[in-house]
Amino acid sequence: MNIENMTTILNKIKEFNRIILFRHFRPDGDAVGSTKGLKRILELTYPEKEIYLQNTDYAEYVKFLGEEDEPIADELYADALGIVIDTATKERISNKKFSLCKEVVKIDHHIPIQSYGAYEWVEEERSSACEMIAAFYDTFKSELKIDAEAATYIYAGMVTDSGRFRFRSVSGETMRLAGMLLDVGIDTDTLYANLYIKEFKNFKFESYVYRKMKITDNGVAYIYVDRAMQKKFNLSLEDASASVSYLDSIKDSLIWLAFIDTDDGIRVRLRSRFVSVNTLAEKYGGGGHACACGATVHSKKEMKQLISDADELLGKYKSENEGWL
Repeated sequence: MNIENMTTILNKIKEFNRIILFRHFRPDGDAVGSTKGLKRILELTYPEKEIYLQNTDYAEYVKFLGEEDEPIADELYADALGIVIDTATKERISNKKFSLCKEVVKIDHHIPIQSYGAYEWVEEERSSACEMIAAFYDTFKSELKIDAEAATYIYAGMVTDSGRFRFRSVSGETMRLAGMLLDVGIDTDTLYANLYIKEFKNFKFESYVYRKMKITDNGVAYIYVDRAMQKKFNLSLEDASASVSYLDSIKDSLIWLAFIDTDDGIRVRLRSRFVSVNTLAEKYGGGGHACACGATVHSKKEMKQLISDADELLGKYKSENEGWL
């Protein structure tokens, strides 16, 4: 835990009367939960300050957490502190106007690829950016205020980004901070219902994925969700991307991939058990965590090459390691 960086960020928050929060585009529960959670904490603690959450897109998956703020005038950025959360690179920031802010802070838990902003607090071993926001509150709880609304936002991001506290990045500290948030008061029945109850069409899509999925010689499981499949099941981008999670429990398969055809190319979701796949993602213009990341390919030929690279990576891992399932 980097207390020095956290203290610097808190002092910057105290210094500015206007604070604008940002996250990455195509947000997940962690990006939304961390920004909305910190915003709520700051609103409770500093009611005299102007706190805004400014982004250009949203996700159907987490719409139950509530809306973000309407766009503000460009001139309001000039004397504001910008805080970008859960975003490894400038290119992935949803609202490019972050650069108009007087000073910028980066809070992130991804493997460092690019520095931006005058101040950075990066802890790649954390399970989520929401865990970092929880730690930020816990470290300065004599000064900061929290309520059930803020705790729910933050806990939602911790749950989703940690795979319900199953991923290797989960530590004792993760669980202690989650317990602290639960003690504030969270309606977990409603939260988990919103996160995990699915429409009937999603189950039909899941069964279809199992019929269409393929596995390479070394055990890379993959699915290509083309436009026809998306239309057949009336899938949102989030629905289609969720297909990668359907492949995560196959014995001998340590890497699984979902290819989603979009207007901007073929989005790739890479997930793994034991094997680090972030360098593979970086080869295809992406990145993220060691065992959970994203990339983009621009043709079926490139998609086949990524699958081949993943198969080679997995074959090498299996030949050099024991104890995998």
